[in-house]
Amino acid sequence: MSNEQGSRYAESGVDIDKANLFIDRIKPLVSATFQRGVLTDIGGFGGLFALGGNRYKDPVLVASTDGVGTKLKIAELCGKHDTIGIDLVAMCVNDIVVSGARPLFFLDYFAVGSLDVEQATAVVKGIARGCELAKCSLIGGETAEMPGHYQPGSYDLAGFTVGIAERGELIDGSEVRVGDKLIGLASSGIHSNGYSLVRKICFDELGLSVADLVPELGATLGEVLLAPTRIYTESVLNLIRKFQIKGLAHITGGGFIDNIPRVLPAGCKAVIREGSWQRPPVFNFLEDKGRVSRAEMFRTFNCGIGMVLIVKAKETDDIVEHLLALGETPWVMGEIAVQHSGEPQVEIV
Repeated sequence: MSNEQGSRYAESGVDIDKANLFIDRIKPLVSATFQRGVLTDIGGFGGLFALGGNRYKDPVLVASTDGVGTKLKIAELCGKHDTIGIDLVAMCVNDIVVSGARPLFFLDYFAVGSLDVEQATAVVKGIARGCELAKCSLIGGETAEMPGHYQPGSYDLAGFTVGIAERGELIDGSEVRVGDKLIGLASSGIHSNGYSLVRKICFDELGLSVADLVPELGATLGEVLLAPTRIYTESVLNLIRKFQIKGLAHITGGGFIDNIPRVLPAGCKAVIREGSWQRPPVFNFLEDKGRVSRAEMFRTFNCGIGMVLIVKAKETDDIVEHLLALGETPWVMGEIAVQHSGEPQVEIV
């Protein structure tokens, strides 16, 4: 009876045997990410992670969940799925490191109409690579096969991470003061925000394809748009062990305008000096070809800066030097000034 039920289920579009083959394929990818604290192997009902033995006296767990939006369509158009998982991890771990938290573990949700084992394995390969870069463990996930709900070849991703920080060392922006400096860390490009506008400009309005070589970009459109999101966790965690970092903002959806004020106290504004950093060509391309206003560029895209640090003015040069030694590309891009009325805001000058 079980075989008959299984075959009928496969006829409906859900193949359990294929799902089990997929799990076998990804086991070595997942286990390679395991750090100290992981208590279970892949295949259980829940991932177990032990907090015992950590160095924290008053630990706080910091959690985040995110996805990669319509950048998934770029992966689909390029037929390349082994980096989109890096984006997934980056969007989550970059969100918790702004609190000073070290990522502990990660889980993913992969939803598809009909499971393609090769495609799904490539996706998990990217997720595992992202976890390696962030030094966190991929301890679980869910693969949901939903025939009729997703178009053939399409899928969706969501990620979940939990990190840990010392309560007394949490970074929340409360120590930010007028005169502090802003340091921006270079992005790798668009990262994972604004792709609905990107696709409208590039595909609908300009009629380009991902295979087209774009002279202004020095690469094919697909190569530029699919560049993985930078993961900043190791550099930031290294930095906060040596310097006081007063505030951190991950520049995601909402760009500079919506994200930086989230870590500013009342009475402060961030003054950013346009031209103090080098914008990747893709942003000039989108602004010019898409007729996007300057204001919308700074509210939609990261414009070349993936993470913003707020630091003491007197430590700025030392922090920049340290970041360079860590392999980052930092720019001193502005300072904190007085905001006389209203909510904290960003001023581009």
